[in-house]
Amino acid sequence: MEGLSVEEKIALSDVRFNKSKEMLSDAVNSFKINMYKTSVNRSYYAVLHSARSLLILKGVDPVRHDGVKTMISLHFVKAKILPQDAIKIFKNLLSLRTDVDYGDFEFVDKDDAGNAIKQAKKFLKIAESVRKNLIKQISSV
Repeated sequence: MEGLSVEEKIALSDVRFNKSKEMLSDAVNSFKINMYKTSVNRSYYAVLHSARSLLILKGVDPVRHDGVKTMISLHFVKAKILPQDAIKIFKNLLSLRTDVDYGDFEFVDKDDAGNAIKQAKKFLKIAESVRKNLIKQISSV
């Protein structure tokens, strides 16, 4: 993805961040109708797409979930662009999503799903601010 122009990186970041907001909306709507496992799944994917919207601005585009986690940690948390809390949110929601999607007997209650939504909202809020700053930086180069 290093071959993308600045404009293309920003456009792809916009698409991915908009997708993250859609996923968060899906999480909230699923929560409202007591579909807690689906709500957890959508909360995680909101965070995943948000993280990918940041990474593409750095020219990084991992394919796998673990790759996104590693690259967010390397390019944003270790560089102190994102707080340590952000990677904890990502890891927690990835683990929870994996359990509910693949576990045969996993139980998720209203509190679990509500907490997942809160974490996703927090991550997206932080990511949105970081994204705006990154876009300013790369646009002025």
